[in-house]
Amino acid sequence: MANHVSALKRARQTRKRTARNRRNKGVLRVAVRNIRRVLSGSDPEAARQQMPEALSRIDKAIQKGTLHRNTAARLKSRLQARLNRSTVPPAA
Repeated sequence: MANHVSALKRARQTRKRTARNRRNKGVLRVAVRNIRRVLSGSDPEAARQQMPEALSRIDKAIQKGTLHRNTAARLKSRLQARLNRSTVPPAA
């Protein structure tokens, strides 16, 4: 346990930052889970409509420092690729 005033303050700051990061990660996970669920369904139009919100949540996570920009780019790329695969008709 922290004994100095400065260490106590740092412990308080850490608890606040941890709570904020957990909230941000939770919002991000829910958005990604929702878009993945829609992408796995059979309605590509619904996925196309929900994709901007999911991408926006990912971008906000980058801005808040919750997610690394390269990780976010990879995630967005994979989601967009899944959307593109679901909307392209199969070759005959």
